[in-house]
Amino acid sequence: MNDFSADQENRRIAEAVRTACLKAAVEAYEHARMSGLCQEGAWDCALDAIRALDVETVLTRLPGPVAGGEGLPPE
Repeated sequence: MNDFSADQENRRIAEAVRTACLKAAVEAYEHARMSGLCQEGAWDCALDAIRALDVETVLTRLPGPVAGGEGLPPE
């Protein structure tokens, strides 16, 4: 894999993780607010959702060569 391809793959992975983090945070925040938590408590729930995000699951759901760990850039 050349540098350009590796950069594109890294970006694709980063975008997927960012999207998953944002989705988890928004869903947790909204659920917490609907459950009656104050804004600060809901924010704490949103942060906890990001911390608890299973990155491996995000990666396995990516279409293309990353799924299953194949094609991951070397660390």
